[in-house]
Amino acid sequence: MKEPALLRLHRRIAGWPGGIWLFSRAVCFRAPYFASISPRITVLEPGRCEVRIADRRRVHNHIGTVHAIALCNMAELAAGLMTDVTIPTTMRWIPKGMQVEYLKKAVGPMRAVATPLEAPREAAEGYELPVEVVVTDRGGETVFTARIRMWVSPRR
Repeated sequence: MKEPALLRLHRRIAGWPGGIWLFSRAVCFRAPYFASISPRITVLEPGRCEVRIADRRRVHNHIGTVHAIALCNMAELAAGLMTDVTIPTTMRWIPKGMQVEYLKKAVGPMRAVATPLEAPREAAEGYELPVEVVVTDRGGETVFTARIRMWVSPRR
């Protein structure tokens, strides 16, 4: 099976000095909205993506914690990247829905890990692929979870 282009790019440059930063910037260039959280894509492999954000004022809300929508952006980015490098290259994806839970105040740097809840497959028709994203704080405590329904369908 052909390796996804995004995964090839990540494998090629992530080991360079500044490679993770460069890869993260390239992703944000392709999808500019995600630049608002300045993500660092630290792990990208089939079945898993890890994204980190620093504790910066621009991601804070009025009480000084990480804003709920910044956490949603982080979750969608991690889920989308993981899906892109996990599904067969004959398939494409788009988010269809997201259900989130805010479990405690999000203080400090955040780490999101996205994994599929089912094995992706090649199919003649579109199907939903549920993806779980868990966001933890510096101490490893879960502050936020998301279940994102990805619509996976054949490329035309």
